[in-house]
Amino acid sequence: MSKLVTIRNRMFSFQLERRTVMVILMLLLANLAAIVVCVGLGSKTISPANVIRILFGTLDSPDTMIIESLRMPRVIIAVMVGSALAVSGALLQGIVRNPLTSPDIIGISGGASLGTVIFILYFSHVSIRYMPLSAILGAFAAAFLIYLFAYRKGVTPLRLVLIGIGMATAITAVTYMLILTSSFTPTAVAVKAFTFMTGSIYGVSWVRDVYTLLPWIVVLFPVAILYARHLNVQELGDEVATSVGSSVQIKRTILLVISVALAGAAVSIGGAINFIGLMAPHIARKLVGPSYGGVIPVSGLIGSLVLLLSDLVARIAFLPLDIPAGVFTAAIGAPFFIYLLYRHRNGS
Repeated sequence: MSKLVTIRNRMFSFQLERRTVMVILMLLLANLAAIVVCVGLGSKTISPANVIRILFGTLDSPDTMIIESLRMPRVIIAVMVGSALAVSGALLQGIVRNPLTSPDIIGISGGASLGTVIFILYFSHVSIRYMPLSAILGAFAAAFLIYLFAYRKGVTPLRLVLIGIGMATAITAVTYMLILTSSFTPTAVAVKAFTFMTGSIYGVSWVRDVYTLLPWIVVLFPVAILYARHLNVQELGDEVATSVGSSVQIKRTILLVISVALAGAAVSIGGAINFIGLMAPHIARKLVGPSYGGVIPVSGLIGSLVLLLSDLVARIAFLPLDIPAGVFTAAIGAPFFIYLLYRHRNGS
């Protein structure tokens, strides 16, 4: 029996190992279970059975408003933001061929944060639907500066990471300076900006947040999966990729645009949630191997699961306080990053 599953239609064709398909199905079930648990737990606990019945419209309950208006938007945003950051990180690690790379570590998420904070502070009168665009522009500006400073007869992975870490620190400092020195900014807006910098999906809504982020996810996710095979070719080196007919620079640019756009869109809604883009691809490669046809969807599912569980702990661990989810992703991710630095200390 073949170990490969072929997915094909008139527009595209790619193969996945059976193990990868099983991992994807198991992670889908884990995400569905986490969604039910996250919707049910809070200041008022709702049983999983009632949650499912309310979601399917078979139970008329006073808890319907709590689930549909308050908790479901937050859960959906956690799924979209977590998966977008994870897929962005997987793409970025494949593009630069460096396992220590992620959008938040090299400053791309910081650029998106700066763009969003500028929008919050100075353009709050503009439609909220333009906020992801502002974040994406900030992310692209940061990516351009990082590449410009890292370029010296080419760009080495180590130099890119080191320049990126410095750029991330500088952008964060500029962002906080803007918040603190904006004299005409109302206190409520400044507090919102500070909370955003920590990384939080508190208080999201269907219209303002879910429907704003959804088009970016719907468009960019399928494109990222379709272009995954080009990352597999580029892993062999530019010369080999060119020799088999791949337009390396064009494909790399498209993949970079997808990665930056996903990070920018996710940050614009979820704030500066760190380390998901670093952790999820590493876990995915441990589960399904190095092929990006499996790494990208598995990374997305792991990223959504990590943020769902982090936000659940943030909501219920310190009731009645609602702690930003970014605090818990950082608490997990920082030791993970130190471990990776130690593991790759000799450049292996």
